[in-house]
Amino acid sequence: MPANNNISGADHLDFEEKVADLDRQMNELRKLSSTKGIDYSAEIRQLQREQVAELKRIYSNLTAWQTVQVARHPKRPLLDDYLDLMVKDFRELHGDRCFGDDRAIITGFGQIGREKVLIVGQNKGRGTKEKVSCNFGCSNPEGYRKALLKMKFAEKFGIPIVTLIDTPGAYPGIGAEERGQARAIAVNLTEMSRLRVPIICICIGEGGSGGALAIAVGDRLAMLEFAYYSVISPEGCAAILWRDGSQAPDAAEALKLTGKDLQKLGLIDAIIPEPLGGAHRSVHDTVYNVEMYIVRTLRDLKRTKIDNLLENRYKKLRSIGNNLVNNPPSLKLRRTSRRGKGQIKTSRAATIRPKPVPAKV
Repeated sequence: MPANNNISGADHLDFEEKVADLDRQMNELRKLSSTKGIDYSAEIRQLQREQVAELKRIYSNLTAWQTVQVARHPKRPLLDDYLDLMVKDFRELHGDRCFGDDRAIITGFGQIGREKVLIVGQNKGRGTKEKVSCNFGCSNPEGYRKALLKMKFAEKFGIPIVTLIDTPGAYPGIGAEERGQARAIAVNLTEMSRLRVPIICICIGEGGSGGALAIAVGDRLAMLEFAYYSVISPEGCAAILWRDGSQAPDAAEALKLTGKDLQKLGLIDAIIPEPLGGAHRSVHDTVYNVEMYIVRTLRDLKRTKIDNLLENRYKKLRSIGNNLVNNPPSLKLRRTSRRGKGQIKTSRAATIRPKPVPAKV
C-alpha cells in the first residue's frame, strides 16, 4: 500500500521545528473547530500559508546532511509504492538459479505508460518484519545475480529495463562475501554496459556504494531531488577519515552526494523534482513525476539505433571523471592526534587533492 501522507509530530526532521509547530497549531484549531463548533478556517489557511513559505525557505537551501535525512525519511515512498501506483500488471520473477531468492531486490515485468518494461528495484521494506526479511535493502550476491539474469531475459525479447535504486549499500555479511559479493557486483557492471536494450536508472532514495552501482549502469541515470548517491554513506566516511561517526555532516558535504553536485560533475543526467517538503509529503505526486520521466526518456531512447545506443553508453561511462582531471575537488580534513587517555587535540587542517592523472601519449 502507498505510504501514509499524514505527517505527525514524530515525522518531522530536526531542521523542521517551525514547520512542526505550525502543524501542531493547525491540528489544535481543527480539534477546537470540531468540538466547539467554531469556524477557524481563516486562521488555518493563514497558518498553511506560513507553513508553505517556511518549507520553501528550508528546502530551497538544504545542506548535504539534511538531504541525506530527507532521503531516509520513514514515510518516503519505497519500491512497493512505485509498483502499486506506477506499474500496471506487474509480474514478479524470482531466484538466481544458483542459491536463492534475495528479497532485497525485486524483479518483474510490467507496463509503465504504454511501454512494457522489466523493473529491477531495491526493496527496503516498510515494517520491522519486512525490513529484516530484506536486510533493510542491503542485497546479497544472489540478488545481483537474479537482477542480471532477468535483465538478460529482457534483452532476449527486446524489452527496456528500468532500475529503481534505494539502498545504503550491499550486504556486508560473511556469507555474502563467501558467495562472491564483489564478483557479483563487478559482473553486473560489465554485463549491463553491453545489454542491447535501453536502460534507465533512477535513484529514488539512498544510493550507497557498490550496492547501488550494481544496478546503476545504463543509458540514463537520474535522481529524485532529495535523494543521494555516493561511494559510501556519510557515517562510514566519517568513521574512516575521522574515526568519529559524529562528523557525518562534514563527510556529507565533502562527498558531493546531492543531485545538484552530481549533475555539475556530470555523473547524473537529470534531477526529478519532488513535491514541496520532500517526497514523503505527497507520494502520488512523486511517483507521477518519476513515471513521466521514464515515459519521456524511453520514447527518446527507442528512437536511437541499438548500435548507436551502445556506443553512446560506452562513451558516457568512459568519460566519467574527465572533467575532474584539470579541476580536482579539494577535501579539507582535520588531523587529530591522541594525547593521554581519551584526550583528542585538533591540529591544523590538511587539504588533500588527488594526484593528477598523466595524459596518455
